[in-house]
Formats: sequence, C-alpha cells, structure tokens
Amino acid sequence: MRLLAPALLTAAVVLSACGTTEAPSSAPSQSAGEPVTVTDSRGKAVTLDFPATKVVALEWAEAETVASLGVMPVGVADVAGYRTWDSASPLADDVKDVGKRNEPSVDSIVALDPDLVIMPKGRDETLAGQLEQYVPVVVTEASDASGNLDRLREDTRMIAKAIGRSAEAEQLLSEMDAAFADGRAAVEAKGATGTPFVMADGWLEGSTVAIRPFGKGSLVSEAAEAVGLKNAWTGEVDPQWGLGATDVEGLTALTDPKTFLVYSASEDDVFTTGLAGNPVWQRLPFVVNKKVVKLEPGTWTFGGPRSVIAITEQFVKAATA
Repeated sequence: MRLLAPALLTAAVVLSACGTTEAPSSAPSQSAGEPVTVTDSRGKAVTLDFPATKVVALEWAEAETVASLGVMPVGVADVAGYRTWDSASPLADDVKDVGKRNEPSVDSIVALDPDLVIMPKGRDETLAGQLEQYVPVVVTEASDASGNLDRLREDTRMIAKAIGRSAEAEQLLSEMDAAFADGRAAVEAKGATGTPFVMADGWLEGSTVAIRPFGKGSLVSEAAEAVGLKNAWTGEVDPQWGLGATDVEGLTALTDPKTFLVYSASEDDVFTTGLAGNPVWQRLPFVVNKKVVKLEPGTWTFGGPRSVIAITEQFVKAATA
C-alpha cells in the first residue's frame, strides 16, 4: 500500500520509531476553567472557552501529539492506518474512526461533540470552514522543509496550549532534544560523525519500483542530521515535505561506500520483494556492503516528537553498528 505524505493526499505533489507512551493523566497543566487562545498556521486566532479535552485529529502526527501529551483523542481519521504506521503513542480501543485522512466525515466528527478539531495545513480549504460551523478548528503547519524541527516544536506547543498541556509539551520536547544529544554523543564516540545516509520509501508502479528519497528539510533528515549524520541525497525535493522521486537507477548516484540506506515499509516491503533480483540494486554500495536498514514497523516518518525520538534512535543504531 502506497502512503503519501499527509498533505500530499489532497495535493498531487508526487515529484514524479517505536517510542513509548504514558497513560493520559486526568489533570491538565493549565486551568480547565480558563479561556485559551491560540494562533494557528492560517494566522487565525482561535479562542476556546476552556482547554479542549474532547479532541478530533484529522492527521496521524496530530493524533500522536495529542495522545503523547496525555489527552486521548475521541476521534481520529483512519484509525486502522494509524495503528499500522504509527506506534509511538498507541490509541485507546474506543477511539472512533472519522473517515479517511483526505476525506473525513463531517457528520462523524460532529456526532462526537468535540471541543476541538485539529487538522493539517494543505487539506481541502473548504473543510475547515465546514467544520467551524459546529466546532472550533486549529490548523497546524504540518511540515516545512525550510525548518521542520522548528516547525514541529511550534505545532507541538500550539496543540499543547489548546488542550491545556503546555508543561507536558516542554517535557516531551526536552525528551526529543535529549535523544539528539545522546545520539550525537554515541555517533561521535564511534567516529561516525558525517557518515552519509539516504532515507527512502517506495511502492510498485506496475513492475517498476518507484522510490521516494527523503531529502534535506524532511523531518527524518533533520533528525538524522541533528546527531551528526549527512544526507547523501542531493536531488530535487518539494519545499513542504523535503521529498523527492527516483527509481533504482537514480540511486546509482550514491557512490560513497560509507553510505547506509534506511527505508520505511510498514506494509508491503518493495525493497525486498521488488528489488531482490534487480542487478542495478545488487551493485549499489550499501547493498554490497550490507548497509540496508528497515525502520521498525510503526515508525511514522511524518510524526510528532515521539516518532522523531524513535527515528533518531534507529538512525544512531544503524550508524554505529
């Protein structure tokens, strides 16, 4: 199954880990009775009468972040997909599915009587307006290849303020920064600083394997670079997600024998099934040197801070093996 980056589900911008979670606590870090105002990615000030406790999240990163901060969403778009692709913050069994990420059901959302809907930038522009007839909506930036870690921090803090969990957000972001510091120290100790990597996912298009490299500016790349590794992919990428497009022949540009490949495949593993007998693939340096690493199932490469921690730990393990 081919999974597009979240905003690419509605925009044809195809350029052609597992963490832990704590049980939600009952007491928010901000007063439950005070109004709260956040300014979202639209530049719109959204005022809530009190921090939201009944939240619907229309993208997995946002659902992960809400759950990581101790508030279990009442509804999430494509719950089954979330459970396959993002295990950083597991959802409770009673979380309701509100439809597809690119086509959620307004009726299903409204029926849950939420205090707040959180959705990513890049969705159908009419959706927020439809929902706002019934419930406040906050729109996250979702991704920005000019500074994705900074963007992630801003989105996390905005979500946290809306649900009364600002102190929890600072703790979560501190854990992410600690993972970077620990990873950087491990990479340095191994003499692996500057080791080149390429990150990709892929899918079958007929009999051809289409490969999507994660270039500079992607969230994965920024996490890996934060521990001192170097992204070897220099091809064109889109400005929001930092994603490119190539095929197996395009990977022949990667000639440094120190390069390792990390790939994501929580369902069909096309790097194994689609490329195993490909002679070009077999000659690539990271294949010859057995430096091909599959991310653990449930590692969402477009996720929140807990996903970033999982990604970081796996990259450090690959670079220091």
